[in-house]
Amino acid sequence: MSGLPRQMQDWPLLLTRVFDHAEREHSGREVASLQADGTMVRSNWGRIASDGRRMAKALRRLGVKPGDRVGSMAMSHLRHLVLWVGTMGTGAIVHTINPRLFDDQLVFVIEDAADRILFYDPQFEAIIERLRPRLTNVATFIPFDALFDALVAAESDEEGWLPIDERAPAMLCYTGGTTGNPKGVIYEHRSHLLHVMTQVMPDVFDFAARSSILPNMPMFHCAAGGFPFGAALTGAKLVLSTAADPATLHRLILEEDVTHSSGVPTIWSGVLQHEEIAGGGFNRLNRIMIGGSAAPRSLLNAYLERGIFMAHIWGMTEMSPVGTVTLRPGDWDDLTRDEQLDILGKQGKPVFGVELRTVDEEGTTPVASGESGHLQSRGPSVIERYFGHDAIATHADGWFDTGDIAQLDETGTMRITDRAKDLIKSGGEWISSVDLENSAMGCPGVLEAAAIPVPDEKWGERPHLFVIPKTGASLDEDKVKAFLKDRIARWWMPDRIHFVDELPRTGTGKVMKTELRRKFQATA
Repeated sequence: MSGLPRQMQDWPLLLTRVFDHAEREHSGREVASLQADGTMVRSNWGRIASDGRRMAKALRRLGVKPGDRVGSMAMSHLRHLVLWVGTMGTGAIVHTINPRLFDDQLVFVIEDAADRILFYDPQFEAIIERLRPRLTNVATFIPFDALFDALVAAESDEEGWLPIDERAPAMLCYTGGTTGNPKGVIYEHRSHLLHVMTQVMPDVFDFAARSSILPNMPMFHCAAGGFPFGAALTGAKLVLSTAADPATLHRLILEEDVTHSSGVPTIWSGVLQHEEIAGGGFNRLNRIMIGGSAAPRSLLNAYLERGIFMAHIWGMTEMSPVGTVTLRPGDWDDLTRDEQLDILGKQGKPVFGVELRTVDEEGTTPVASGESGHLQSRGPSVIERYFGHDAIATHADGWFDTGDIAQLDETGTMRITDRAKDLIKSGGEWISSVDLENSAMGCPGVLEAAAIPVPDEKWGERPHLFVIPKTGASLDEDKVKAFLKDRIARWWMPDRIHFVDELPRTGTGKVMKTELRRKFQATA
């Protein structure tokens, strides 16, 4: 095929072209940013592209070359977005750093990436000062404040982007590091632009020029799920916020006319509770993409009753990050509410560019439809090797093992039943911690639940459940068990239910079950 004469123009698929397009076709469309001090700063796609070109020149003046890593330890705001655009435009690589990681992990990812420059929010000054003596590669530290603004303003925007290959690296994101050190994943220009083009489709994120998009996945995590790129690609309004508390999110939904948002289910449970007390409704909000964990049926139903479609998205850093999304079938309007909730409770179907299969424990033989197996994926936006590693991360036939246990039904719809490492094996039978947690979260008064295996002399392992009660709820172990009695198999019933104020979390907000196991063993 490579010897055939070209019939169409060679137009490299570069992420900077997304912002060029937004500048040409949607220049005045607003980009709003709620800053850490509570002020709202407003820009538009035209100024974002212009400032990005200035940023690219500033970086070159600072000695940044194509392929260099430029670190950012920052929340979601306009300056951070300008840095993204400018860095990619000069052929360098944006390395987004999760400030919620432990110090040792932060040092590891910054050193592993060999960041030349580190931009950071002033609120993380104390972290930077702790880490600075341990960072051997960072030559320049620049806060996102007036100094950053002056750096951009000192340049002109007359020159365009440097010419780079579409397969050049654009972003570097690290995994959460739940076991061992985090691992780096490179998003290439081509791979990520293909992914973003898929994300904006009607059955995926459903972005359009009339949309107003509020991502609640921070910009330091998986490129904010691709939301900023998707907003620029479609000319939608983008609303960024450094805060993600329920009151602030609800206010932004009303004041900024938000139509699309995202986040983990816990966030949206809190927003719903806030709205029930404060009132005001949800204005034009009609679609929420949730990930990180499965949403309880009660939460899905509460938003559906308010005309808001809460769609599961499943994926991971290694997949750029979206793999599947909840789809409404053609006969959606004819289904009963229970049938609709059955669909919403699954992780959905693969988006274009993602193929999935479930295999046995050896990782090579596919299992039958509807049976649980190890979930594998492949596609143009799925990892082949980790940053700095020579070894290929996929199987010999090109499939990447996600670490999840899942079922694929006859229609290809996927349902996560557990993480492979979180399954509970009791008396030779598997208990899904995910299903047990979701059942418990349907109990009135339960805000969140997490199940772990506990060693047992007779059964090998037994489930223990940790529960965060809702504010003001009157809960005890008997009430939760009574609720679960008719909703789970008898042998799934937790031996103990522990009531806690909070659950240990990773830097990406996921429940750290390894820490729950450690704490339980320490007190046993």
